[in-house]
Amino acid sequence: MLRIILVLFLCLCLLCSGCTYLFSTAYGFKSPKKLNSDQIADQARKYNIPAENSFELDITFFFGYLKSFDTIQYREQVKNHYQPLQALYFDKHGQLQNFHINCYAGGFPNMQWNRNGNFETFPPKPQAPVDTLVSYQTLSRYLKPLSGTKPITVLADDYTVVVFWSRVMGRQSKRLIQSVQQNTAKSGNQKIRLIYVNNDDLMAEFWK
Repeated sequence: MLRIILVLFLCLCLLCSGCTYLFSTAYGFKSPKKLNSDQIADQARKYNIPAENSFELDITFFFGYLKSFDTIQYREQVKNHYQPLQALYFDKHGQLQNFHINCYAGGFPNMQWNRNGNFETFPPKPQAPVDTLVSYQTLSRYLKPLSGTKPITVLADDYTVVVFWSRVMGRQSKRLIQSVQQNTAKSGNQKIRLIYVNNDDLMAEFWK
């Protein structure tokens, strides 16, 4: 199912670009490969990700959890949570309040996360449909800390923002991270925790 979702996504993009090489080059995508902890940390530094907020996604158990849902009733919601680039805004109770994914960003040669002024205010304007499949408490069970990562504690902030990123998505990851960081800077006196989750293993798994 994971392979089918990614292939359909890439095929749609290829219809707009003409060929795989030109498409990948234009968007800045890189060849998928699994990264070890040191490689993730090195890439995270390049993207201005603080080490204490950096995690790796446990793809086996997280996507096993997603596959446990009825694939007919929850097909669209599950597809959304499979996406390589995501920004999930959770409230202090751990409920998803705001959802942003690559499928809805649009734009070429860069995804336009703020194309409708979504990130001009905090919290941002809705982009992707919000669902109840993944709470913060659920997601946190599938995050593996890296060296220097602060332990996940009980929710004590007004918002916890989780950003899914990867090396393979190249500058599109960097642009999403920058957009979220600029947006959370507009939060005023609200307490915000930013968490960054690398999912390069997922992309490498698609192309075994």
